[in-house]
Amino acid sequence: MPRPTGVSGPVPEGRDPDDYDRLRRRVLWSMPTGLFLVGSRSGDEANLMAANLVVQVATTPKLVAAAVEADSVTRRLIEAGGWFSVSLLARADRAVVRRFVKPVEEVVVAGGVLTSLQGEAVHQVAGGVPVLAGAAAWLACALRSVVDPGTDASVPSSHVLCIGEVVDAGEATGAGGPRVEVLRMEDTRMNYGG
Repeated sequence: MPRPTGVSGPVPEGRDPDDYDRLRRRVLWSMPTGLFLVGSRSGDEANLMAANLVVQVATTPKLVAAAVEADSVTRRLIEAGGWFSVSLLARADRAVVRRFVKPVEEVVVAGGVLTSLQGEAVHQVAGGVPVLAGAAAWLACALRSVVDPGTDASVPSSHVLCIGEVVDAGEATGAGGPRVEVLRMEDTRMNYGG
């Protein structure tokens, strides 16, 4: 399949590249995904990053994969620190995500413990990584591998998969409490991917 200039990926024979690219993005944008905050930390540097692809990839052991941009602060911190967290947000908290679409600039540490990022209260979990204090639920994951899913070495992948083993988890309401509907990409006006 030819790869025309300006269009990422192969284009089926006989298809107009621009029309096909618009169709493909529309279909990819319509795939249901969550909207999470991925926490990372190395030393005194910490970050929370909005992410729309976090998924359980194995049940034994309990493994979770988070897609992060290949050249992001989050990837660097996950690899250096060896841990990441996932904060699941309530649907009502969608405005919080916008504070974490760029690397964190405001970090508050009290007594050596992270207390706030971008003005939002956080607490530390296993590995010292941050989770949003108001999260509906959270996971702490020990990094097991970083996978570049690209198949063509001449075209680097935009994202890598950080795969971690779940070593701790929590819910805002405590174990067995009422479930909260978690935030999904379609709950916002954000478009990412495609």
